[in-house]
Amino acid sequence: MVVGPRTDRPVVVVGGGVLGRRIGCVFVAAGYNVHIYDLSLTALQEAVEYIDAHRQEYSLMPRISKTKASGRDTAEKRRTNNDGYDAGMSDDALSTVDFESYSRGPFGSYKTFTNLEPAARDTWLVIETIPERMNLKIDTFRELDEKCPEDCIFGSNSSSFKSSLLSAKVSKERKSRFLNMHFTMPPMVRTVEMMTCGETDPQVFSYLEDVIGECGLLPVTARRESTGFVFNRLWAAIKREIMNILSDEVSDPSEIDLLWEHMFKNGPLPCQLMDQVGLDTVAYIEDNYIQERGLDPTKTVNWLRENYVQHGRLGKKSAKGGLYPPTMRSSTAEAHPANPHTAAKDIYLLDVGLGSNARDVTQVHANGQILRFNLATQKLTPLVLRQNLPDGIDVSIETQRIFWTNMGRSTAACDGSVWTADMDGSRIRCLIPKGHVHTPKQISVLDSRKQIYFCDREGTSIHRVNYDGTQHEIIVQRHVTPQMGLGEKMRSWCVGIALDDEHGAMYWTQKGPSKGGRGQIYRTRLDMAPGETAENRSDIECLFDGLPEPIDIEIDSDTQTIYWTDRGEHPMGCALYRAYVGGEEADMHKVILARHFHEPIGLKLDRASNIVYVSDLGGSVYSVDLSDGIKVEVVRNNGCYTGITLV
Repeated sequence: MVVGPRTDRPVVVVGGGVLGRRIGCVFVAAGYNVHIYDLSLTALQEAVEYIDAHRQEYSLMPRISKTKASGRDTAEKRRTNNDGYDAGMSDDALSTVDFESYSRGPFGSYKTFTNLEPAARDTWLVIETIPERMNLKIDTFRELDEKCPEDCIFGSNSSSFKSSLLSAKVSKERKSRFLNMHFTMPPMVRTVEMMTCGETDPQVFSYLEDVIGECGLLPVTARRESTGFVFNRLWAAIKREIMNILSDEVSDPSEIDLLWEHMFKNGPLPCQLMDQVGLDTVAYIEDNYIQERGLDPTKTVNWLRENYVQHGRLGKKSAKGGLYPPTMRSSTAEAHPANPHTAAKDIYLLDVGLGSNARDVTQVHANGQILRFNLATQKLTPLVLRQNLPDGIDVSIETQRIFWTNMGRSTAACDGSVWTADMDGSRIRCLIPKGHVHTPKQISVLDSRKQIYFCDREGTSIHRVNYDGTQHEIIVQRHVTPQMGLGEKMRSWCVGIALDDEHGAMYWTQKGPSKGGRGQIYRTRLDMAPGETAENRSDIECLFDGLPEPIDIEIDSDTQTIYWTDRGEHPMGCALYRAYVGGEEADMHKVILARHFHEPIGLKLDRASNIVYVSDLGGSVYSVDLSDGIKVEVVRNNGCYTGITLV
């Protein structure tokens, strides 16, 4: 049985080169304690510099886990017990370190060694990243087998040698904990492929899959031992065909790369594409290549026909599915299943700064940041830091600018603000400074008017301002008196806003008391009637009342459907709702589309892909299929997310 990772037992990375230092950084950023061993002081110094420079970036990689609840608890225990690891090291162990560096704080700690014995002492996992020389690797593992605890797992990063060959000189007992564990180049490529040595205990793989997922990487385990990992074999076939194309003078390298980028980075993934084309068509096409080139069809076309085509599993055109199982979708949805990892290019997120990644809890009001998450690469990049409780964000496609609100340091003070920046976080400019708005919340831009609309919670109002910060005005002012109790005042707190430019309408939420079941959704015209004011508008109508605690809101103008997040009490709260609002009042029935979020805040529709994205204070971002409500977690880490928008 594999012993769980503890902060008093390190992960050992053997080899401090380009990949070794990245692997070390992955574990340090996830809260593990790491020993890095190398004979070169230069390599160790470069590893130290790399980890110090990049651990914050690595800590933002989305965490995944097959057992999410227990995984989250485990990660939190690792983070809160770092001192136990440092205190647990004996003076003798410290005295044998030739070259040593510490990293203290919310991350895991790390040390560097030129002596293998103290580096390997009491470790639970060893990852070997030394040069691809078989005899060197075999001898290194023999030495590690002598120096590491009996329950230690051995992983080789080798992509060319099977671990069964590398385990030639380790004990029989160790072979049950010996495997290939191939990292690529995190954080740019997050996949980690694992493969048995032929004797590896299956529990090792299920256990390491959770560990790797908690580190923000994507584990893939080969079903059996093979010459080459899954991607190695795919890449080998691609390389061979590229050389065929070039030698036949059919194309050139730049055209091949152009096609690859647009087909597989921005378009369907390979297996999805085969299902879309139809597996029977795929087989007919391959018949031509087989006949012309004299290829063996046994493991390609014959296998495809015997296992799929002959059973009516032809792909998306078949009710039985194809390489992927069938997906039930409505007649109005697109013909292909929603893929949250390729449907949009970038997600812009606001981390309000209240999560466990906050470095100093006394400064939580200034820990906020704007992040960009790329769905293709799964990379999370900080763009703007040190924000005062950011809450709402939107983007102007026409001007290529992002706009966001900061709630300010105190909800009792008029110290909120509204800001803008280029898409990369540069050229930051304040549009509405402190003193002009109380607690600005969710925000929506309108390119047709070059205006920003946002709600002011404690100000119980809705504002708009031009993109350049001019003509700031209040367009809705809710009525609050000093005699009202706090709960009644909260009924007028405006939070989420959505604009329907096509129909000249505006929707917003009033959250009510926290989890109080008194929330409301309203609608009015974008433009006030002549002679009316923000205080006495006659065109405001209440669409829904008695909601648990509605927050952000979006509208699909084409279908006249509104979507909103509700962070109220379970089971009716912490949910994503929708309702049709294009007909009479009798037609407006609210429906829960998805449930069990961790205090959901922001949402954004991706209409082209039939997806809505939801961010929550629990540090997660989900994609929710609008047809069936199936939600997929695309981000999970220690953030605390409020606003969200797409590009």
